[in-house]
Amino acid sequence: MQYYIKILLSIFFISTCLAVELTFELEDHAKECFYETIVNETACTLEFQVVTGGHYDVDVSLTAPGGEVLYDEKKKQYDSHKFTAKKPGEYEFCFSNEFSSYSHKTVYFDFQVGDEPPLPGVHNPQGPLTMMESSSVSMHEALKVVIDYQTHHRLREATSRSMAEYLWERVQYYSFGQTVVIVLVALIQVYTLRNFFAEKRDTI
Repeated sequence: MQYYIKILLSIFFISTCLAVELTFELEDHAKECFYETIVNETACTLEFQVVTGGHYDVDVSLTAPGGEVLYDEKKKQYDSHKFTAKKPGEYEFCFSNEFSSYSHKTVYFDFQVGDEPPLPGVHNPQGPLTMMESSSVSMHEALKVVIDYQTHHRLREATSRSMAEYLWERVQYYSFGQTVVIVLVALIQVYTLRNFFAEKRDTI
């Protein structure tokens, strides 16, 4: 009984591979770099998205030990890059907003290294998986998909909210400007009409 309870509890704790997931602020004229030590022949994935700011774009580069450039893109809004680390050492991935003169940005990235370890108790089983074990594995995979969808939906919601707030500010400024213009035109019209009908006194 305890064996099955452990399997059920494990699906609520996503035993992920080594991964770095972060959302950070990138100022204008700024560059932020992150470093990860990777062993040889390890599958890795770098995924990023600009959540808010400017035209929602940044420069992204990924460099292997020794200076080999594995990925280098300019003014990207979002992307996902998969690669296999051919040599062990410290890998560097950088996000640059140096081309922007006034707008800072919010950037999300997820850097995954290696494969996810299997669920406890279902790795190298002595026999075929039981129905409980198969259900646990299926639920675990489904939960990973749900978490991935939730992350992307949160990012899209944050981006849409930022755009909506920007449009709201523009509408507010435009409406205020229209109000000022209408009041000024009305005052000018009243002043002009009063001058038309004002009595002119003869001067001697």
